[in-house]
Amino acid sequence: MTYCVGMVLERGLVFMSDTRTNAGLDNISTFKKLTTWDAPGERVITLLSAGNLATTQAVISLLDERSKLAEDRQPSLLGAPSLFQAARMVAETLREVIERHGTGGQRADSTFNATIMMGGQIAGNPPRLFLIYPEGNFIEAGGDTPFFQMGETKYGRPILVRAYDPGMSFEEAMKLLLVSFDSTLKANLTVGLPFDFHCYEKDSLHVGRTGRIAADDPYFEAISNDWGEALKTALDQLDHFEF
Repeated sequence: MTYCVGMVLERGLVFMSDTRTNAGLDNISTFKKLTTWDAPGERVITLLSAGNLATTQAVISLLDERSKLAEDRQPSLLGAPSLFQAARMVAETLREVIERHGTGGQRADSTFNATIMMGGQIAGNPPRLFLIYPEGNFIEAGGDTPFFQMGETKYGRPILVRAYDPGMSFEEAMKLLLVSFDSTLKANLTVGLPFDFHCYEKDSLHVGRTGRIAADDPYFEAISNDWGEALKTALDQLDHFEF
């Protein structure tokens, strides 16, 4: 399992993902699930991946190869005229990989299942965020749905729903996401540190602030401890139940 979040802000886009993959309790590994392509001054595209690791790595590799090889007749993310068309490319590549790995056309709900989140900006257009399903279809974030989650979503969702504000700063968004990830981490062992992130500034058209939150990160440790204490304090301040 995994946990990934993509968020649309007035200031730009924020992405975060965990790095844990597991094939059983005794086979746990760390793999990067956040990938970024850019042509500085022209476009930036970020992908988050969740699901079968072989599927997601094959998709990323294909997209990367087709973006680097100018002579390749396949369309590439760096040549797509719009982010909508880029999302179609990702969807088609995902479906292609799933069908190739299956026997006689594997169903999308098989062990090769994967979901991808794609967001970014192309010059002359606003930032956009898409959630792409293994069947090859996708949806776009908007005013009613300003953020997407993938993987183990239920534990970290309540704080996002309650505290998200499109006008928040990147610093406030990072704090919100770390609380969401901490809640998920506490409740599900299949989600784990470190966390990768990318904060993309609207209209900058270059990769923004990126980094990795490790297990010994002092800020994350403080957030985790302070959030737990704040919850206990808030619970104590509520009116007591009476029979």
